[in-house]
Formats: sequence, structure tokens, C-alpha cells
Amino acid sequence: MAVRRRIDPDAGRAAVRAWQQGAGDRPTVATAVRFLLEQLATDHEGNSVEVRVPPFGATQAIEGPRHTRGTPPNVVEMDAATWLALATGALGWAEAVSDAQVAASGTRADLSGVLPIRWVA
Repeated sequence: MAVRRRIDPDAGRAAVRAWQQGAGDRPTVATAVRFLLEQLATDHEGNSVEVRVPPFGATQAIEGPRHTRGTPPNVVEMDAATWLALATGALGWAEAVSDAQVAASGTRADLSGVLPIRWVA
């Protein structure tokens, strides 16, 4: 099942580029975060890991056992700046985890194999 896009890809890429150039306003960050979450879910379809970036969004991705009720068994949560840095390759997974910038629980909660995200057209 294909992921339904809510963020226009051109607007999403523009927001990510603006963030990379130092834009930190809420609408730009929100659009960039949501776009990259959608891209993760598109590139790695599945429901075994929930990636949360409060207050901007969350998605389920990665093939594996489907979660249907309650708290998923595999959860990754971080702030927007960490997500954007990880997703664009400005920060490595191991560094983010060792610096406690990411809260990851569950056997499938290691995103090192799927980050950074391919987002440039």
C-alpha cells in the first residue's frame, strides 16, 4: 500500500533546503519534518517501527510484524532538529543514540540502515 502524501514533494524539498540554510521558523521546520517522515515511509513501507517527531508528526515504516493497538513494540522518538539532521545525513545514527538525542526501544528500532533518507529529486 502506497503512502498517501500530504506534503507536496517540491514544497517539502524546498523546506529541507531552507532548513539546511539556517531557516528555523516553525512552518519551515514542520514542513521539512513531515516531508522527510513521509519519504521514510515511502522508501521503507511497513508498520513495524513508529518514528515520532513531536509535535510535528509520526509515521510507521519498516517491514516486519504489524502493530495494531496500543504502544508499538518498536518506537523511535526525537526532536525536530535531530530528525532533520539524521534524515539529511548531517548527524549519524550511532552519534545521536550515544548522545541520547534519540530514544529508541524495540528490536527493530535501529534506523542506521535507512538513514540518511534519499530526498533530493
